[in-house]
Amino acid sequence: MAKKETKKTEKIEREYIIPLRKQVKIVPRYKKTNKAVRTIKEFLVRHMTIRDRDLKKVRIDRYLNEYLWHQGIRHPPVRVKVRAVKEDDLVRVYLAESVTPAKLKFKKLREEKITKKAKEAIESKKGLMEKAKESIQGKSETTEPEKSEEKKEDKEKEKAGIEATQMIEKEMAKQSKHQEKTDFSKPKHQFRQALEK
Repeated sequence: MAKKETKKTEKIEREYIIPLRKQVKIVPRYKKTNKAVRTIKEFLVRHMTIRDRDLKKVRIDRYLNEYLWHQGIRHPPVRVKVRAVKEDDLVRVYLAESVTPAKLKFKKLREEKITKKAKEAIESKKGLMEKAKESIQGKSETTEPEKSEEKKEDKEKEKAGIEATQMIEKEMAKQSKHQEKTDFSKPKHQFRQALEK
């Protein structure tokens, strides 16, 4: 049997300051930022040695794209400092950290917070599911201390249920605000019965 030779993936990382003024100057006003994006790709294809000179092999980061477009289609920046990372034939381009304007920094921080909260929520749900599975398996072998723990869990579940219904009532109230006015002459318990259905 012949041995297969595997290529080692080389990761090349470089920083460039890409001049855009000369290329952007020659196109009409309504195409300037599009030309700036294309210029960045062409520059990186040439300098990162992509064999086919295929522009599709250069991927621009979301924040770099926002930085290019933040002044609109008519006024792209004159030059951009980027960090290019090449893996195999694919080149990923990121905006250099020193260049990021305050607006983009706040966006990055906000997204990091959102992802962190999402991960914590997933972990807490997993923990609750594990507790529920343990309680189901442990019901056959319950003792008095475990019963007290189950009572606590039942109380927590009831609180969670009450909070969920309150959230639903709030959302229904928001929706009813934007719809036709309803008849409030009915007693409140009839509204709750309608929500429970």
